[in-house]
Amino acid sequence: MKEFDYVIIGGGCAGLSLAYELELHEKLKNKTLAIIEPRKEYKRDKTWSFWKVFDHNFEDCVIKSWNNFTINSSENYNELNSKKFPYQSIDSGKFYEKINSKLSRNSNISFFKNLSEINSVNSVIFNSIFEGDLDKSGLWQHFQGIEIETPKDIFDDDILNLMDFNCDQRNDVHFFYTLPFSKNRALIETTWLSDLEDQSLRDYDLQLENYIKNNLGIKNYKVRFTEKGAIPLFYPNIRKNNKVINIGSAGGMTRLSTGYTFLNIQEHSKYLRENFEEIKSIKKYQLGKKYEFLDKIFLKVLKNNPEKMPGIFYKMFQSSTNTVIKFLSNKSNFFDDLRIISKMPKITFLKALINQ
Repeated sequence: MKEFDYVIIGGGCAGLSLAYELELHEKLKNKTLAIIEPRKEYKRDKTWSFWKVFDHNFEDCVIKSWNNFTINSSENYNELNSKKFPYQSIDSGKFYEKINSKLSRNSNISFFKNLSEINSVNSVIFNSIFEGDLDKSGLWQHFQGIEIETPKDIFDDDILNLMDFNCDQRNDVHFFYTLPFSKNRALIETTWLSDLEDQSLRDYDLQLENYIKNNLGIKNYKVRFTEKGAIPLFYPNIRKNNKVINIGSAGGMTRLSTGYTFLNIQEHSKYLRENFEEIKSIKKYQLGKKYEFLDKIFLKVLKNNPEKMPGIFYKMFQSSTNTVIKFLSNKSNFFDDLRIISKMPKITFLKALINQ
């Protein structure tokens, strides 16, 4: 079997982002790379969204950007604006096409379905895959979204609805999320923050149908695309191996309080590329102990007080919009953090802090 200098296990967002970053900056000259990915073909399967707090390589894969967004519940409505940090959505199909087109020009980069097809004994391995089953009793962000098209112009495509809590909570945290790509096309998602053991929460199709009909008042539409996912809001136990560098969610690149991962992957890829010559002795990249600590408290509050979360999210965004965005995107400073904390219910968060 053929040997490779480098191996990337998992050809999804994290694996392809790293391969693209390395190839773009010519780090794979005279080096061989194997990407292990079982899928038969690459096609659009996800939509990655985030606030653009720094430039990235995939501006040409952006479906749409917004400067305005809303957060609402049955009791509150808040319309917010950020010209400095637009909210963007990436089309995974365009992302895959762009990267694979670039990688295909290098004959030293090969794709395989299984790791057993190559000799990786002496390879540097980058891994983006969780090993074994993850704890379904832990806290997850699980969701299903459909992109719909209507015969008439219905949506205001200048403003997205980030969180609509005006829906059945079922003793957990539940909101809908609407991204209007045009005046007659939008991605609408039902999102839960809960464990994965309660099967009753997974009637996603019915949830979406009722929300589109009753909340949005849309009866006539066509479904163009469907996506579904589940993001662990905890750090899974990853087996430590000096030969393996974990990337993506397996490498801790998911922000636990939000589920945001895409831009963290881009920063991690850049860090690995900048330190590629010393890759075997590289220091582990982390989002920051500060965010790990604050997210742990926040998620404890969420798990113990799900009924309070619509109000807590609403209060959070009563701080400066850019301050909140920086905090949620791992770019906040000490004073930004204090402004966010000052908006939170003191007793509720103190109890979570004391009972860690």
